[in-house]
Amino acid sequence: MSLTLAQALRVDESNRIAFVGSGGKTTAMFQLARQITPPIIITATSHLGTWQTSLADTHIIANSPKALAHLDESLSGIVLITGEADDNRMKPVGDSVLDSIHRFCLDLAIPMLIEADGSRQKPLKGWADHEPAIPDFADQVVQVTGLSGLRKPLTDEFVHRPEIFSKLSEIQLNDPIEAEGIVKALLHPDSARKNFPHGARHTVMLNQAGTPELQASARGMAQSLLEGFDSVIISELEKERIYAVHEHVAGVILAAGESSRYGEPKQLLDWHGEPFVRAVAKKALEAGLSPVLLIVGAHKDDVVTVMNDLDIRMVENPNWKEGQSTSIKAGIKAIHSEKPNVGAAVFLLVDQPQITTSILQGLIEKHAEGRYPIVAPMVIDRRANPILFDRRTFPDLRTIEGDVGGRAIFHKYQVEYLPWHDDRLLLDVDTPEHYQRLLADESL
Repeated sequence: MSLTLAQALRVDESNRIAFVGSGGKTTAMFQLARQITPPIIITATSHLGTWQTSLADTHIIANSPKALAHLDESLSGIVLITGEADDNRMKPVGDSVLDSIHRFCLDLAIPMLIEADGSRQKPLKGWADHEPAIPDFADQVVQVTGLSGLRKPLTDEFVHRPEIFSKLSEIQLNDPIEAEGIVKALLHPDSARKNFPHGARHTVMLNQAGTPELQASARGMAQSLLEGFDSVIISELEKERIYAVHEHVAGVILAAGESSRYGEPKQLLDWHGEPFVRAVAKKALEAGLSPVLLIVGAHKDDVVTVMNDLDIRMVENPNWKEGQSTSIKAGIKAIHSEKPNVGAAVFLLVDQPQITTSILQGLIEKHAEGRYPIVAPMVIDRRANPILFDRRTFPDLRTIEGDVGGRAIFHKYQVEYLPWHDDRLLLDVDTPEHYQRLLADESL
């Protein structure tokens, strides 16, 4: 599945998007504009090159809100609104014009894209105190970074404001720019993040990843960058390629059932010296799922007792008797309150302690490649658990009823299957006989 930039940015969830950084910011903004149903308005709180005006279908110079009096008559395709020309640059719009554009876009439900700083067409940059000029109403900020600067010397040939970038990255001037330094610069409190609006979605785009080596470097940077961003996009925008979208993926362990068929709490059965539920939680944490939520109901007190030292959140499902659907809905609700910008969730069964970090990471990586709505393992032509659900499926997961799981919405979405060769994924424990078989398989 080839992702568009609009899909990678989840534009259906945000339409006041500010672009900052270097290494493809203008390309990203206009490429996105061409992928959105018109009309769309682009403006800037920083200088634009005069050449950029030719990328729009209509260019309006607005030095005051009065210049926008007949804006509705110019709504066709991409409309670019700037200040007046100043040599070979267009001045940014003033605050009053920006506010007028914002109100206009709100009234007519028109997407609005804003270029919020400059980089003099260098792949990397440092930020002066006044940068970036991001309006408070932006609901997503896209931080573009050019990987063509990777391993180049830290000089003004490759970096806008190299002295500032040196401070942020802890790389000395003239030394090679390594991936670790770029990560430090992007996460530094004095980077562009200092002016990111509270509540906006924060995305970093590692652009110019045109070789397998650069893509590998970008993947190595992604996990660290997720400490400060909601998503990390790896791209080569000149070829309109999105290679991966890394996001936070939650883990939801379904452990609220009574185990009536088994006859005793499956959550507490022994697996190599520890309870099932603890083994599953530890695998979720080792795989990097965050947050990890444990849905409890029946046997709650006993389950909580064996989990207190793990970095997970207990979520009580008081409606557990009504079936698995209530635990799924409790998990989705808890994700929304714990980490609302999570990109997906993996639902894990408490009676599958044999799962590995490899299968969990495989699901995460497959989702990153195409941001598929549902990703499930396929073992010997049979669908297996655990299963990953993208956030776009969450509204439908909230509607399921009874003792059914996520399979109830499979007919609504494309399901991407991950071929897997470990047939232990096909085992779960409903009876003592199943438990003995699981133990026997593990000993082989």
